Amino acid sequence: MEAIFQFVQLSKSERLEELTQKKLDKLENKYDWIVSADVFFKKQDGEAPKGFICNIKLGTPGVQIFAESDEDSFEAAIAETVRDLDRQLSKRKAQLKTH
Repeated sequence: MEAIFQFVQLSKSERLEELTQKKLDKLENKYDWIVSADVFFKKQDGEAPKGFICNIKLGTPGVQIFAESDEDSFEAAIAETVRDLDRQLSKRKAQLKTH
């Protein structure tokens, strides 16, 4: 799957890209109908005690699936976002099986 990484007001991080790509590859192995992923990293200062934001938009046939999380670190935000996507993809897969 092709993943596009964007860092909003941050410098690019190969480590975050690699970590995210590994997690997305696991999702792709589980759900082979994922076409693409757009990944955004943001750091929000001063608003909340957390402030590390990761959002991922997955391109799938018919719909886009989106998840976002705000955590204490980018690693935790990636993990939570991928868990949310996995739940949504599981529900979508169940819907597809019923039709």
